[in-house]
Amino acid sequence: MSQLFVIVAGLFGALGVAFAAVAAHGAAAATLGSASQMLLFHAPALLALGLYGRATGNPGLTLQAGGVVIILGCALFAGDLAMRHYRDHSLFPMAAPSGGTLMILGWVVILVAGVLLRKP
Repeated sequence: MSQLFVIVAGLFGALGVAFAAVAAHGAAAATLGSASQMLLFHAPALLALGLYGRATGNPGLTLQAGGVVIILGCALFAGDLAMRHYRDHSLFPMAAPSGGTLMILGWVVILVAGVLLRKP
């Protein structure tokens, strides 16, 4: 799971920069700019989760679950905004707000993981 977090962090970082570049050159600032921000905010968090998991050898199921929920939320949120920009329609009704809600939930799960964290 740690390797997945590092790979997705790289993907989110690259897409975040690409979306920011496109948004800087046109009318896409509202949609792709927001998608870029969410991807770039969460990429370092996923990288940290992946590296923590590698360093400890056992990142814990709750922490992994939080990371997976954040991945799903970011993909849904940014994917919906990109779809609106490039295809002029959304993935499905309420896709972006659902993704945002999942990102919030993922952070809450990470909060719970921090509370439950025990020293090795």
